[in-house]
Amino acid sequence: MGKLRFRYGYAGKQLRISLDRKKCTTEEINPDVMRKYLGGAGYGARLLYDELPKGIDPLSKANKLVFVTSPLTDNSIPGGGSIMLCFKSPLTNAWGESRCGGDFGPDLKRSGFDALIIEDKSQDPVYIFIDDGEVSFKPAGHLVGMEVMKKIRAIRDELRDSKISVMCIGPAGENRVKIATVMFDQRAAGRCGTGAVMGSKNLIAVAVRGTRKINPAHPDKLNEAVKKAMKVLRESETAANFRKHGTTGDMVANDAAGDWPTKNWHSNSWGKAEKLYEQFYNNHLVKNHGCYRGCPIACGRIAEVKDGKYKTPVHEGSEYESLSAFTAFVFNDNLEAAIHATYLCNEYGIDTISAGGIIAFAMECYEHGIITGQDTGGLELSWGNPDALPALVKMISLRERIGDILAEGVKIAAEKLGRGAEEFAMHGKGLEAPAHDGRSGKVLALTYGTANRGMCHIHPLEGMVYDSGKFDWGLMKYGIPDPNTVERWDEKGKGRITKVLQDGLIVPDILNTCKFFMYAGLYVDHLAEILSALTGWDIGGRELLKVGERVFNLQRMFNIREGFSRKDDVIPERVKMKPAFGMYADEERCAIKDFDGMLEEYYEARGWNIKTGKPSSEKLRELGLEAE
Repeated sequence: MGKLRFRYGYAGKQLRISLDRKKCTTEEINPDVMRKYLGGAGYGARLLYDELPKGIDPLSKANKLVFVTSPLTDNSIPGGGSIMLCFKSPLTNAWGESRCGGDFGPDLKRSGFDALIIEDKSQDPVYIFIDDGEVSFKPAGHLVGMEVMKKIRAIRDELRDSKISVMCIGPAGENRVKIATVMFDQRAAGRCGTGAVMGSKNLIAVAVRGTRKINPAHPDKLNEAVKKAMKVLRESETAANFRKHGTTGDMVANDAAGDWPTKNWHSNSWGKAEKLYEQFYNNHLVKNHGCYRGCPIACGRIAEVKDGKYKTPVHEGSEYESLSAFTAFVFNDNLEAAIHATYLCNEYGIDTISAGGIIAFAMECYEHGIITGQDTGGLELSWGNPDALPALVKMISLRERIGDILAEGVKIAAEKLGRGAEEFAMHGKGLEAPAHDGRSGKVLALTYGTANRGMCHIHPLEGMVYDSGKFDWGLMKYGIPDPNTVERWDEKGKGRITKVLQDGLIVPDILNTCKFFMYAGLYVDHLAEILSALTGWDIGGRELLKVGERVFNLQRMFNIREGFSRKDDVIPERVKMKPAFGMYADEERCAIKDFDGMLEEYYEARGWNIKTGKPSSEKLRELGLEAE
């Protein structure tokens, strides 16, 4: 053990499970290590960098799946209902992380563990039950093939506890679909193929129940810090809008701002968002919902399609990314088909963003004769065909017909199909592009190229929210200019800005808090105050940014070890181009003209080698990573 001791804020232990030996080991966590990485994606990166050999197959037993909490993982902390899953991604062969909102994280912490490390592979399908620190292995052959909510209900029935926290895979994870998710009820650890990793281990689910209490170092200070945070949320217009409209309400503004990728990124706007959202709000929204007990924002959407061809039961879903992926991405204006398709994604356990991107790719391949009716079993993949959406979700999830190739993700699918299909594959490092467009603000374009898990809008940040939406997230004091003084389409200066934004916005990924709370006004200084009260450590906002920089660089080193370099810090050529249609078709400024110039400015700000993109030895020493 190091000089520090765990007394507050942490359980101080991690649970390591070997599936092939059915062996469980409780390990003490080194507090010196945790002090540098704090938890979440930080501690997960440290574990996997240290324990995964270079070049392993992500779907082999050598990969590990890590569930990580943080001191803020608690229902009483604003935004504290999360769990972070870390792994090597089968979709990208790079760093993989995926956050899921819900009670699983707090319950794992209350069961006595800060982290759960899953190793090896079970011979037969199994699920794990962690009951206040006691571990048992349950046969799960009877659960194979069930859709997600049927699995979860069956496990809760078997364990005789309707409130027990369960994370499970759907049929897609069982089939090693590389965009498969791990689900907590109808919330997803969605990106990078975490469900495929879990499925490759024959692990169907993890159930956890915990009743233990983790004591804070300074209860009075914690109460004051939480009260201050809650006051910010009560007075936040953004929080109120999230509560009323969720993320789905952003469709209208994003369409208008040129931040709505349309028809496989041929355009950044469509002009149909207002009509689609009005239909959703008036006809299909049932109520709002919090993903964890006690969430003060409750941005989740409970939706349904009451009748008709795409009748869909009451369920949680229909978020911005999901509906955008099944409307604008694929040029479909049948909202009911989109709602139904996103519901099926959750039930089969596949990422809605990647699924929509893959289907858009398939439709363009179909348009150019690369995919034919013979490949689809007669299913017509013309642009906007609503019937194609649920059908392809099932084909991909079950690896049927063309779905078997598409289940590999657009990068590999394009390589297998050939004949110019690579031009239609919208991805970064193998991760399908999400529903925000770098032509709406150049910071986003740069974050797409440099994000460690691939072309991601939220890990670590939605860049366009800064230079287009004019949010500063309380980071002006740490070096970024006032966004109101920054032109969204300028390219010079965006590299330096992006570095600071990434260091600051990765903090919620490390502390396992919902990032939307930062949009509502809970900034790094608030998080530092809460963290200090919980742990007794004296931590300020500037130190949190330094931890963020350390973690971002460690994840970068993970990718470099796997063969990634500057050549991979790119975005698709189409994403740089002036839109082919839509309200920005004549706007030259939105085109990305000098991505390499922005990238080099970014590398300089990061202290990375301009030619290779590798962190310098000086930077690694500064961050305490010199041994890497």
